[in-house]
Amino acid sequence: MSTPLIGDNVKVSSSSSIVSVRTPIINNRNRIIHGRKEKQQQQQQLFSSPKTAIITDDGDGIANEDDESSSYSFSYQYVEFAKDRPFVNNILIATAKTGLADFIAQTVIAQVPLMEVDLQRSFLFCIFGALYSGAFQYLYQVQVFKRLFDVDKFTSQPWGEKIKDVPGIKNLLAQTGLDLTILSLVYLSAFYVFKASVFSEQGTDPSEWFTTGIDNYLTNFHKDESDLVKVWLPADLVCFSVALYLRMPVRQLVSFGWTAYLSFAHGSH
Repeated sequence: MSTPLIGDNVKVSSSSSIVSVRTPIINNRNRIIHGRKEKQQQQQQLFSSPKTAIITDDGDGIANEDDESSSYSFSYQYVEFAKDRPFVNNILIATAKTGLADFIAQTVIAQVPLMEVDLQRSFLFCIFGALYSGAFQYLYQVQVFKRLFDVDKFTSQPWGEKIKDVPGIKNLLAQTGLDLTILSLVYLSAFYVFKASVFSEQGTDPSEWFTTGIDNYLTNFHKDESDLVKVWLPADLVCFSVALYLRMPVRQLVSFGWTAYLSFAHGSH
């Protein structure tokens, strides 16, 4: 039997016509699979290695920075900086936090016009935040507490294991009690003395600063101590339970609200 003809000269059998139809489909499928594999490899490379900013040309001779790569590069560099210099990082966060908290207390809570913001008061909170929350608090809550208590074991456990760790819970309560004592005796008194040194009308006599500050500290102690315990007792239980590298960030988050309150209540002259 003769083979059917297509046109005048080309002969195609039924089997070859099936092959000719399937071949483009298979090729397309292979190209799709290969393209997916290349895309997956690119994504793995994107998230598995440090990135540098990618610069592209928009066709007009103007270079544009790839936003996603630039953002990833900045985040990676900041994380490395925070790991390498945790002490400096905490001072920077504490300084910015206290200044911003005071600014919000003045402009949002007290509704002071922007042009009438008390910059001297904001300066007070920035310096106090850097010295106490940034430097002193980091040294005793991380460095000293690590020597006094077995914080690494307790903070690295899952929450289910923490509630069964009786020695760890005792250390948690001891850290909380010690911190509340320092907050009550050192933090509040230092705040009032430091405030007196900035707003003092008696010149540069440190004895006057100390006397004025301690008088204000004792006058407001009952109210301040009540508010302090309400905020920092539960906050400390959380701060001293989370992983050690999260201790100061969590504390600074709570401290932002506390600083805004303290600024609103006692920040004025």
